[in-house]
Amino acid sequence: MGWEFDNGMGWWMLFGAILFMLFWVSMFWLFLQAGWRNGRPDQDDSPLQIAKRRYARGEISKDQFEELRRDLT
Repeated sequence: MGWEFDNGMGWWMLFGAILFMLFWVSMFWLFLQAGWRNGRPDQDDSPLQIAKRRYARGEISKDQFEELRRDLT
């Protein structure tokens, strides 16, 4: 009748397709996680932490940093 699976791939083909999909979904998830960790600043940073980073990078002067630190603390 054509319903036998002994001549073809049968259920193994379905199993392989599921594994293939799980592999690509996991690769996509890992790619997104890696991109978000490297490209997005931490959202738990306090304003003082941000000011310290900006001072360390040279974006603001020492006087500006001291003023920000006084305002924030």
